[in-house]
Amino acid sequence: MSLGNRLGLERDVVIVSCAISAGIHAALVRDHCDESSGVGVGFLAATVLLASVVVVLTRRPPSLVAIPLAGAVLAGLLSSYALAITTGLPLLHPEPESIDRLALATKAIEALGLVVALHLIGHGRPAAASSLLHTKGAQS
Repeated sequence: MSLGNRLGLERDVVIVSCAISAGIHAALVRDHCDESSGVGVGFLAATVLLASVVVVLTRRPPSLVAIPLAGAVLAGLLSSYALAITTGLPLLHPEPESIDRLALATKAIEALGLVVALHLIGHGRPAAASSLLHTKGAQS
């Protein structure tokens, strides 16, 4: 597999991770609004952020900030969930919430996206992926 194909595949993993998480968060907005308006707004904000990241990641030419942005959003969601199940989230959900399978599956998907994003960032590949994909797109 060529470097360009590998970078594209890694970028696609980050896109799919963010898209799946956005869909799950969007589906849960109403239920969480019933629980608490603050939590509902938090889920809505997560949905908007994740959907925005997906759009930025799929732009042509690719954005140099897209992968770090995706990593930051995914890390924030994972950190928020860790707080939500251990200590609670002040003002939004002060009591720790119970762990459920959907949340764990969502966090596993987000963790995969974060690991791949960090791999791309750690190897200086967001810039390389951007230039390779831009060049590839110009040749098409």
